[in-house]
Amino acid sequence: MRSIEAGARSIRDGNSFLIFPEGTRSRTDDLLPFKKGGFIMAIEAQTPIVPVAIQGGRDAMRKGSAFVRPVNVSVRIGTPIETKGLSISDRDALIAQVRDEVQKLLDEGPLWN
Repeated sequence: MRSIEAGARSIRDGNSFLIFPEGTRSRTDDLLPFKKGGFIMAIEAQTPIVPVAIQGGRDAMRKGSAFVRPVNVSVRIGTPIETKGLSISDRDALIAQVRDEVQKLLDEGPLWN
């Protein structure tokens, strides 16, 4: 919790954070459950969350490999989701909302054919 509060303080001071809420890479194309820490930090800071979907990165570095290969990566950026007025008790609903938005961005598919 101390790390989350320090992060929230840093956000209030004007810094941005990039958080991968799944906590690890998925072995499939399925979106994994989101971890709670980044959402608690955003609520504590009362700062918006910008949903982002990244596709194609898994092929850059296969599990167990030490080599990074060139790949096409698609990045879609969603509309910011406000956290002003939310409290920790709203955390699970916020996680569900952000996860739904990321899934919608993923469902649009990559930016190439």
